[in-house]
Amino acid sequence: MNEIIIISLGGSLIVPEGIDTVFLDAFKRFIFSRPERFVIITGGGRTARTYQAAIKAMGDLNSEDADWIGIHATRLNAHLIRTIFRNYANPKLVCDPRTKVSFKEKILVAAGWEPGFSTDYDAVLLAKQLKVKKLINLSNIDYVYSKDPNKYADAKRIEEINWKDFRKIVGDKWDPGLNTPFDPVASKEAEKLKLEVAIMNGRDFANVTAYLDGKKFKGTIIHQ
Repeated sequence: MNEIIIISLGGSLIVPEGIDTVFLDAFKRFIFSRPERFVIITGGGRTARTYQAAIKAMGDLNSEDADWIGIHATRLNAHLIRTIFRNYANPKLVCDPRTKVSFKEKILVAAGWEPGFSTDYDAVLLAKQLKVKKLINLSNIDYVYSKDPNKYADAKRIEEINWKDFRKIVGDKWDPGLNTPFDPVASKEAEKLKLEVAIMNGRDFANVTAYLDGKKFKGTIIHQ
């Protein structure tokens, strides 16, 4: 069978404001242009944060409830992606990355699991199970930076970094709605697995193609 590629697909690409059908159509064409098989894990993005913000505005929102809202947002986005690929995707969503995964279709779609973990972590666990050593994280950024470039003028662009140094940037704690290039808990597990994660802008499919083809690309590589 063809190589399996795991894609952690940021919710910011699926629903930046409203559902981005132009992006989704381009993503569909990109997937069909490739010979590989894909496991696509969807983030919650704007949908999750909108619901979380609404509850916070009306009172307290505890961590567990915030996480569950985010999880259900990822599942809604996952159902959207699975429906778009209906004739080419496994009919079941993976919502527990510990479940034994077996699929013959070109595409398998996964979503959030349980409080305390992000879809980045789910992607890492699926990589472990499927013995995949490379994972692509598609978001709305071109590179990882040493600090938030929107706040700090001295933020440095990072093209390559090891897990030890990357974890110094993102820390060790997961918080619901945390907006970071790759979440702290997932990073810790990825380091143990010696996983390579490529973080890049998901709107540039020519660039994603370059990475898959082993050519020079724009983005950040994190590895052991």
